[in-house]
Amino acid sequence: MSFIEYGDTIKDGDTAIVFLGHESMFPVKVQHGTVTQTKYGVIRHSTDLIGKKYGSKVTCSKGGWVFILHPTPELWTMNLPHRTQILYSTDISVITMMLELKPGSIVCESGTGSGSLSHALIRTVAPTGHLYTVEFHQQRAEKAREEFREHRVEHLVTVTNQDVCKNGFGVSNIADAVFLDIPSPWEAIGHAKSALKAEGGRICSFSPCIEQVQRTCLAMEEYGFTEINTLEILLRVYNVRTISLQIPDLGKAAEANSSTGFDSSDPSNQGSPSANLQQGTVQFKSGVPLREMVGHTGYLTFATKS
Repeated sequence: MSFIEYGDTIKDGDTAIVFLGHESMFPVKVQHGTVTQTKYGVIRHSTDLIGKKYGSKVTCSKGGWVFILHPTPELWTMNLPHRTQILYSTDISVITMMLELKPGSIVCESGTGSGSLSHALIRTVAPTGHLYTVEFHQQRAEKAREEFREHRVEHLVTVTNQDVCKNGFGVSNIADAVFLDIPSPWEAIGHAKSALKAEGGRICSFSPCIEQVQRTCLAMEEYGFTEINTLEILLRVYNVRTISLQIPDLGKAAEANSSTGFDSSDPSNQGSPSANLQQGTVQFKSGVPLREMVGHTGYLTFATKS
């Protein structure tokens, strides 16, 4: 199992996603002799998982069933253990596009955090690119290294435990892009410029507060960055619902009934279209936004090294 190479069968030591439904899934490390409890019963790794194909429908001990999925960066973002607040696929997709990343790109990132964006960046730059990620917190840095080894992408990423605002990224003039997700990104703009390639490198800073954005933009201008722009991504999800709306009275229903001899009191006419008009409502399928939605997450500021 690797997050960048698809495998057909589940093996001992793999990280797999147990899918109970779109709103219910969780990761599990497959180990011989281990069992996993679900609301549908027990999953025995030795007999139910190891050797089976990814995507298989597995029956649990209580008779219910789940699907076992191959991990991807998108699924990992939805299921990873949160050590910090993370970026989700809505922002990640825009970051990947606006930084113009592709296989072979060199990317610098700070901070690593829970590794949500890191996995997406690694998948994008593989198989010949590289991610240099810096994490200030020692335990989070060690946990990130451990996860990258378990997910078999350690050859594509270098994790450094240091303060990027003081010590930089540890590389110079090689990065195609730099991403900053730190409390004071304006203090790291100089190091970001040093890490970027001589000309045309891209930088992105994620900040939740507009005051952070203002100071970061001023620092980017000071260091000669161009094409500075800030945007915010909001996700609005729609559900398909059955809607009932009242039919407007246009003054023609009564005339139509009298001209056709329609009798609403006759039980045989209750299922006819004219009967529905008499009831005053009509039902149809429509897309309806959720009553609650995720609001502001953060501002994304992009710029280009001139």
